Amino acid sequence: MSDVVGFVGMSHSPFASLMPPGPGDPGAAFLADVARVRDAVTALAPDAVVVIGPDHFHGNFYDVMPPITLGVEEAVGFGDFGSRAGALPVAGPLAWAVHDAVAAAGFDLALSYSLTVDHGIVQSYEMALGDGAETPIVPLVLNTAAPPLPTPARCVALGRALGDALRRAPLAHRVLVVASGGLSHWLPSNDPRDPAVVGERRSALIHGRRDAVGFAAAREPKVRAMAGDPDAPVNAGWDRWFLDRLAEGDLDAVAALGHDGIESAAGSGGQEIRTWLVGLAAVGGRLAATAYEPVPEWITGMGLGTSFTVPGLPPRPATPRGVPAPVPSAVRSR
Repeated sequence: MSDVVGFVGMSHSPFASLMPPGPGDPGAAFLADVARVRDAVTALAPDAVVVIGPDHFHGNFYDVMPPITLGVEEAVGFGDFGSRAGALPVAGPLAWAVHDAVAAAGFDLALSYSLTVDHGIVQSYEMALGDGAETPIVPLVLNTAAPPLPTPARCVALGRALGDALRRAPLAHRVLVVASGGLSHWLPSNDPRDPAVVGERRSALIHGRRDAVGFAAAREPKVRAMAGDPDAPVNAGWDRWFLDRLAEGDLDAVAALGHDGIESAAGSGGQEIRTWLVGLAAVGGRLAATAYEPVPEWITGMGLGTSFTVPGLPPRPATPRGVPAPVPSAVRSR
């Protein structure tokens, strides 16, 4: 049987690697806390890691868009925004054990024998385990951009099935679960139904698989242009409410918001918190340590949470249950 040794939830942002901060710059506190988490992960000594994250239209497109995809044999980093490119080690037997058990629990996952993953998987994997990490992974990609998205409640249920699968896997593995994504951030729509998504942009969302490298090359300058704005919307109040709910182990309060509740408070990019719901539900319990820095210059509220103690990351006192932080008017107006 495998042993699930812990959970790490972590925001990702292209600008964490594209715009490495100097001392005292925006993002520096977050990256310092990441280093503390990495040291604690090293002490846990996992020999496999389940990484749950989204794809940003580098591997999946709307020619066929699966809500949930499990990599079982080969995973290749796309190399977007300076993230690691090339082959990643995959824990194939553990991935198949996960597939069989969650299928028996009623979850129909798309399977990939050759999975392309972007910074949504790779950045948090390397931040948690170190640059050039070679710990074998089980990559689980959640669609968080536009339908089909698993509901937040379904993500909690998937996480519980995943945790059962990992613990019952007939392998002597120490497994770390990493969730990558969020927290609040507002992104341009990637929904082909949106009347504002037209022309080449809409075509690329649907047909981008034909030339994923060319699509990314055209898109990345537009994303880079979003960086550095100190007034970019980030809902720090809601982000802290989210972390506090997970520190209380109250996944249901977050799931109860549903898609629309998350969107209104945390933006379209906030839908990535589904990865945290899956991951913490798999491990069980609550966050033991949290850290947070709003970084509008990276267009994201950068959060960290672990199910184990981390020196230098004290537990966050809980806010009242069931009372989401108000959404700033500047955010509501977008």
